[in-house]
Amino acid sequence: MVRKTSHRRLNEALRLNDHGRPISRRDFLGQGLLTGLGLVTAPTLFGLFANPRSAAAALSPDLETLKSSCGIKSLGAGKIPFICFDLAGGANIAGSNVLVGKQGGQLDSLSTAGYSKLGLPGDMTPDSINPLTGTSFINMDYGLGFHASSAMLRGIQEKAPGRSAEINGAVIPARSDNDTANNPHNPVYGIARAGADGSLLTLIGSSSSDSGGNSMAPARLFDPSIRPTKVDRPSDVTGMVDTGQLIGVLSQEDAVAVMESIERISRMKLDQVDTRVTADAVIKDLVQCGYVKAADIADRFGDPTTLDPALDPDIVGPGGIFGLNEFNDDREFRKTASVMKMVINGFAGAGTITLGGYDYHTGDRATGELRDLRAGRCIGACLEYAARANNGSGVPLMIYVFSDGSVASNGTTDDTPDGGGKGVWTGDNSSTAASFFLIYNPGARPQLIGADMFEQALHQQLGHFRSDGSVETNATPAANQVNLLVETVILNYMALHGEQGNFSSLFPNHGLGNAALMDRLTAFNPIVAGTI
Repeated sequence: MVRKTSHRRLNEALRLNDHGRPISRRDFLGQGLLTGLGLVTAPTLFGLFANPRSAAAALSPDLETLKSSCGIKSLGAGKIPFICFDLAGGANIAGSNVLVGKQGGQLDSLSTAGYSKLGLPGDMTPDSINPLTGTSFINMDYGLGFHASSAMLRGIQEKAPGRSAEINGAVIPARSDNDTANNPHNPVYGIARAGADGSLLTLIGSSSSDSGGNSMAPARLFDPSIRPTKVDRPSDVTGMVDTGQLIGVLSQEDAVAVMESIERISRMKLDQVDTRVTADAVIKDLVQCGYVKAADIADRFGDPTTLDPALDPDIVGPGGIFGLNEFNDDREFRKTASVMKMVINGFAGAGTITLGGYDYHTGDRATGELRDLRAGRCIGACLEYAARANNGSGVPLMIYVFSDGSVASNGTTDDTPDGGGKGVWTGDNSSTAASFFLIYNPGARPQLIGADMFEQALHQQLGHFRSDGSVETNATPAANQVNLLVETVILNYMALHGEQGNFSSLFPNHGLGNAALMDRLTAFNPIVAGTI
């Protein structure tokens, strides 16, 4: 007899019998007790600026030539936008969501007991035949293999329908500790070192931590000068810049013209004045650039629809990725929309989205399934928004998904409608962990390295599992060292630009081995970055 337990509602906190009372921020996040609320503050130029308009806007030619010398960045930095999802608490990724296998790749089957450990009963192993469809439980629609009944896959399909031909991915079997602050999982500082940048700021994150997420960043990559700015709601995004009160009194175009005129008058006056200070030229440049930046911000961000995800018809509304009600009712959707708006449009180079409540070994399966479904919807939303960007031409995007530790099943099944007859999650288990990334490339699916399907399979799964459903910790440097998992992700980001040859110079004393081993740890051939 199976003991029936009622599962937790989607936003209900997880009170777990095998954990003590939550005492740290990480405990509260993992059990869904912390909502991630907060207010972003960002430095402003002379206290003048906030709110956005068109990325393609240009100042008058005489001022446009001054922008680069004043350090005004164009959107993006010619690099692929990067978003990582930090599933706080120890989510299941391997097996029941993304397929994992032995040395031959994702489809090199584990034992029946191994799949049971990963939450899949014997009649739902990947190569079993589903009596309802007459097909196996293997889904390769998005290039990367998912279990056909994966809740995460279902969420991606819901939000990014019709985009599968332009998406591919890879899985990295790698263990990490459960429920601890000591997992240096977050790669965004390394992504920034590899060149990712934005026109407003370099890094953002939905948590007010040094990494911008739940898990920490490797200490040797930390750069306090680009510490992520907290963004987890639309008001955080629109609060990034302030165009002041001139826009509103005047039209946006007239306000920009006024600021341009002020700059020209100031330049003429400064040319006639000796400030009697040793750094006379520096002072004049600072004043002049202040006016140029003020005009540029008013020109690009004077229209509030430019930054506000709630006013973006591709994000919210009848034709949007999120319906108005679901956007207003679900804070995780608002958080995702805010970060993806900033990163995919080039306002930030990379961002972290932390989703809480993934410590879901609650004695049922339904609780985890519903949360995996929402994670998939958030991932799919980012993929769909990247496809709609650039006036529908799309921009490339790399999405990386990880969690602190993982869970395992003892084989008991949850036969409720939401449980789907899958294995109940009964406890934390770091040996069943894995991470994965998805790549969106406008117009063409990213191509795996390899001359044939067998070699490509080895690049789609970077490492492997043992037959018993545990990570083979000797398979790759990343398999048992989270900091090297981060390095593996950064290497793959650089490889998408054809820049993996620069990895050793940018990251000296790295732990990924020689060039041959790094080639083995690289999944895809380069893709061409679109206009950002």
